[in-house]
Amino acid sequence: MIRVAVVGARGRMGSHVVEAVRSASDMELTESLDAGDDIKQISKDNTDVVVEFTVPAVSLGNVLALIEQGVDVVVGTTGWDDDKLEQVREALSHAPRADQAVFIAPNFAISAVLADYFAAKAAKYFESAEVIELHHPDKVDAPSGTALHTARAIAQARQEAGMPAMPDNTQSDGGSRGQVVDGVHVHAVRLRGLNAHEEVLLGNAGEQLSIRADSFDRISFMPGVLLAVRTLAGGGHAGLTVGLDAFLDL
Repeated sequence: MIRVAVVGARGRMGSHVVEAVRSASDMELTESLDAGDDIKQISKDNTDVVVEFTVPAVSLGNVLALIEQGVDVVVGTTGWDDDKLEQVREALSHAPRADQAVFIAPNFAISAVLADYFAAKAAKYFESAEVIELHHPDKVDAPSGTALHTARAIAQARQEAGMPAMPDNTQSDGGSRGQVVDGVHVHAVRLRGLNAHEEVLLGNAGEQLSIRADSFDRISFMPGVLLAVRTLAGGGHAGLTVGLDAFLDL
């Protein structure tokens, strides 16, 4: 049995993770913590893998503390930038266990992971590319971590292919062109009734490719969460891994 602790257990995502772990035949829920609980309750004596689903303001501190406590961590909280990722790498270099692992997922939905992968594959064949992400208005970050990950993957693919900057003659748009991530425009929509959605638009003269992923319910993220837990528990992924695509046969 894989001993699993959940941090953020009473949140929108964390509560689903708790139920998914309880329903998994190969897992045991050992700790269920939320705001105000002492994270030091979690240790390598009672936990194999921690699933951390909180908010960006506290996630880094939680992950660094859990590394010190000698447990592997699966992180679903968004808001990770290069500086925060480097702090995790530095902490892992001094971790209690040489094989300790942290996994951070911009998105756990298989559809979103595949859309991200397909977009990166297609990017070098199109002159233009933009990313639109759509979420419920209770989401605290914008653009989403998934959209940032997608934009960076598109930009890297274009750079490796030696492509020039995308055409855009906009002079002054007052912010309507969205955030620019490594040269890729990313637009965020927050609308009641939505859950989690992303569309990548790629265009050439006379043609367009649309790649879209829609998650209508948070249960769509649970297979990815459990896959990450099982993968870390199985070993062989020491250090920091970002993106569920690393655990899929792509």
